[in-house]
Amino acid sequence: MSARYRRRTTAAVATGVAALLAVAGVSATATAASAAVSVPRGLTISDGTRHVIVGGRSIDFGTVVRDLAWNPSGTKAAFVDGHGNLVVSDPDGSHRVTVAANPGNQTWSHPTWQVAAADRTNGIPAKNNIIFAAKIHGSTVLERVKATSNHGKPAKISLNSDDPEAGALPQTNNAWPNVGGAYGTAVYDNTHTGEVYIRDDYLRQQGGALAKGSEPALAPDGEEVVFVRSVGGHDHLFVDDLTAGTNAVKDITPHATTDYTEPTWSPNGKTIAFRTPAGTYTVTRTAHGFGAPVKVSAHKGLPAYRG
Repeated sequence: MSARYRRRTTAAVATGVAALLAVAGVSATATAASAAVSVPRGLTISDGTRHVIVGGRSIDFGTVVRDLAWNPSGTKAAFVDGHGNLVVSDPDGSHRVTVAANPGNQTWSHPTWQVAAADRTNGIPAKNNIIFAAKIHGSTVLERVKATSNHGKPAKISLNSDDPEAGALPQTNNAWPNVGGAYGTAVYDNTHTGEVYIRDDYLRQQGGALAKGSEPALAPDGEEVVFVRSVGGHDHLFVDDLTAGTNAVKDITPHATTDYTEPTWSPNGKTIAFRTPAGTYTVTRTAHGFGAPVKVSAHKGLPAYRG
C-alpha cells in the first residue's frame, strides 16, 4: 500500500487481530504460518489434524488426516480419517473415497501403497494395494485392500519365513508397514520381538528378520532400509544395505542428542526426512554415507514425500 493512512489502518487492524489471538492463546505468527510453510520440494507433513503441509502450504483436507502416505506418482494420498476409516483422496483432500470402513473396535494405522507392474513372463498380475496395520482385540496384524476399492473388505496378510531353520514368523504384533521398490517388497516392525522384518511379495510370499529396530522405510530402489534404534537413551537412524551382506547396518546419526523418528526416503533415494521434537529434519547422501542432520521445518508431524 502506498498511502500512509492505509498502512497505518492495516497496522492497526493487524494489532487488533494479534490482541484477540493473544487472548485466545494463539499467536498471529502461528496463524500466518498455517498458510505457508517452508519445506523442501516434494516433502509433506501430516500432524493428525485436518491440515496437511503440501507444496509448502497448509491444505485443509476436510477431515482428520492420520498417517498420510502418497502413491508412487504422487497423484493420490492414503490416510486414516477421524472415524478410523481408510481413505484415498486427491492431493488437496478432494474426491475422498472410503477404501475400507473400519468395522469398529479396531485401530488402523500407517497405510502404505503397494504398486507394481505386471510381470507377464512369470504370470504375476499388477499390484495396486494399500497395506496397513490393524489392531484388533489388542493384537496388531498387517492387512491389505485394493487401492481402488470403495468400502472394500481388507484381508489379513499371512507371513511366511524364507529360512525354515529360523522358525515361523510372528503373525501378530506387526506394525509400521512400508513398501518400496519395483516389486512391492514390504518392511515392517514387530513390537514384541523389537525387530525389523522384510517381506518378498513377488515370486514367493516370504521374508525374515533384518535387524533390531522399529519404524522401517524401504528405499525407492528396494536396496536399503532405514529404521529407528535406541542408542544411549536417544533414537538414532540406521540404514541397512540389503545388497552388502553381513555387517551392512550403519548408524547414520551417531551424534544424535534427541530422538530421531518416523524416517522416510525421498523419491530419488538421496535424502531421508524424519521427525524430531523440534520439527522436521533431513539427512542427505554424500560420497561417504550421509551428512549431518539439517532442520528443514519447525512444523512437527509425520513426513512423507510426494513423488
